[in-house]
Amino acid sequence: MIVIKTRTELEKMRRSGMLVHNILKALGEMAVEGVSTWDLEVAAVKMMQDAGAKPAFKGYYVPAAGERFKYVLCTSVNDEIVHGMPNPKRILKKGDIVSIDTGVSLDGYFGDSAITVGIGELSEQAKKLLAVTRESLELAIDKVREGNRLFDICGTVEEYVVKNGFSIVREYVGHGIGTQLHEEPQVPNYVDKRNENPRLREGMVLAIEPMVNAGRPEAKVLKDKWTAVAKDGSYSAHFEHCVAVTKNGPWVLTRP
Repeated sequence: MIVIKTRTELEKMRRSGMLVHNILKALGEMAVEGVSTWDLEVAAVKMMQDAGAKPAFKGYYVPAAGERFKYVLCTSVNDEIVHGMPNPKRILKKGDIVSIDTGVSLDGYFGDSAITVGIGELSEQAKKLLAVTRESLELAIDKVREGNRLFDICGTVEEYVVKNGFSIVREYVGHGIGTQLHEEPQVPNYVDKRNENPRLREGMVLAIEPMVNAGRPEAKVLKDKWTAVAKDGSYSAHFEHCVAVTKNGPWVLTRP
């Protein structure tokens, strides 16, 4: 069941979303050559504590892993797609890209967002990968309008990414969000005709998150049970925003 949010609930989600935005903005500026992914984790923990927010990811149980996630961030470097774990030994170096994904709960409502940051000078392919992934999200956001359908969002991401020579990760998808981190509906970055294709209604909130590989789309999970990587070792980029359907069009809750 897709939960419809009231204006008051959307305002609460906006506060969570803006906290996530501010955390990611600070971490994006921190992510330079010589910094570890653990440094980013420590900074994020402090920002959440200072704001009186609960981390959305830490303690989240995933049956496939058989355990709870131990960190407030997912930090996924280069060929890592999602769910990379912060590590003091993972030092960022020139030419790396790092996806920083995080979420919080404030007043019982969640915000969730992700950015991918380049470290120093990137290859032309890496620059294009980040640009295309970010642009596919912007195009998808524009489809979050009353009367459109879910597949309008999914198909927009898929079409743009494929047209630009990259591939869509199929194992991981976006989601509804509200008083739970993951709510209905699932939001794939491709048209999956096995899924429902609901019409968008005012008050729906979707976490849209293109995950795009430079090479082939296949993913695999490492022995740590969490980190998903591109099977062919190619770079992977990830951007995410929470977007509400309103009478005035899309309202991105996770940016100013």
